[in-house]
Amino acid sequence: MGEAALRPVPGGAGGDPLEGFEVGYVDLDGVERRVRWADAWPVRFELCRPARRFPQYKGQKHHPGRWWTATMGGHVGYESWLERGHLMLLDFDPAVVAVASQPFWLFWANEQGKVRSHAPDYFARLADGGARVVDCRPIERIRSADAVKFARTRTACEQFGWDYQVVGAVDAILVRNVRWLAGCRHPRHDLPAVADTLRQVFAEPAGLLAGAERVGDPIAVLPVLFHLLWRHCLRTDLSVPLHPDTVVTTAVAG
Repeated sequence: MGEAALRPVPGGAGGDPLEGFEVGYVDLDGVERRVRWADAWPVRFELCRPARRFPQYKGQKHHPGRWWTATMGGHVGYESWLERGHLMLLDFDPAVVAVASQPFWLFWANEQGKVRSHAPDYFARLADGGARVVDCRPIERIRSADAVKFARTRTACEQFGWDYQVVGAVDAILVRNVRWLAGCRHPRHDLPAVADTLRQVFAEPAGLLAGAERVGDPIAVLPVLFHLLWRHCLRTDLSVPLHPDTVVTTAVAG
């Protein structure tokens, strides 16, 4: 069964709009479900199918696509390059153990009793069992109606103790560095013998290229080094551009 596409439908939740949330989602079997938000705590949203499709039309300004995530071992969708950047950072974040795009529709009734809805961009399951819900929107493009939707989504997330973030433009240097490391994110670059030697070499801080050359041919060694940086087994300062003399270490940056 293809990706289902839940749409806002009449009904919604009545009563206090801050408490009367409902959620619609598509489970792993492709079945559309809609339940009270209070009953959704055990739902594994990180394993659900997207609750909406990305529109595609001639002349659109966004660039939808899919990013192969090392975290999931498969593709996760994005609707714009901004979303792709944040999806890549979620994939890179060691606290994130699973991530899903367009995980659910959140429904509520406003003060006039009219049903409103919102589908967040990402749901990330965290290593401690918690969750992070993310919406990607440049601050200058957040309209008043969007702000209301984000506020309602934040309220719903807080009821579960989840983190909720509205994120804008990513740091240009950070995203370029992480994109470079992402080229070696696939497990095929995990060569244990080379990786162990790299860990030994960088037990004391050393230059990136010089350290790689101590292990062997940089053409063969660098992909493994970048893979270890992607997995946070090696550390470096990603707030400045990567270069041959970038200092790398196995020590935790503190």
